[in-house]
Amino acid sequence: MPSTDSSSADSRAHDAAILALTLYAEAGDRPLRAIEALAALVMNRHRSGQGHWGQGITGICRAPFQFPCWNTRHPHHARLRAAAPGGAAAHSAQMELCHRVALRALAGALPDPTGGATHMHADDSQPSWSIGRTPVAEVGGLLFYRPEPAEARVRPRGPALALAV
Repeated sequence: MPSTDSSSADSRAHDAAILALTLYAEAGDRPLRAIEALAALVMNRHRSGQGHWGQGITGICRAPFQFPCWNTRHPHHARLRAAAPGGAAAHSAQMELCHRVALRALAGALPDPTGGATHMHADDSQPSWSIGRTPVAEVGGLLFYRPEPAEARVRPRGPALALAV
């Protein structure tokens, strides 16, 4: 019977590999601080305990519509394939850096420069969910957002009324 420690170590190694691939494909061409910030975002999602992000680190990284590099039709997917085992970038200095950042994040040794952010996008795009929201951090060309407090999401129940003067 395999030991629990071995399967736990295998799970951590798998999580580190998936997180490193995600970091490389989404931010590997950005400064170290941006890679660290993206890793912090993944850890913030993990700590939130909200199932819609996915289960565990691997689930969070691979959840549909979260990190485009896992979508086979997205341009970042080519970067992910190149960094995967056997790929041209698998042993590149930048991939090794992403792996070290992933290990630090999983060990809880990575500071969070995002202030608790769970959302991000590159500064050269503006997804619809970000319209009207203020980023809490900008790191290496990535904009980071925290969840809005529930009271800030109150929506009007009907159309605004004009007052006759």
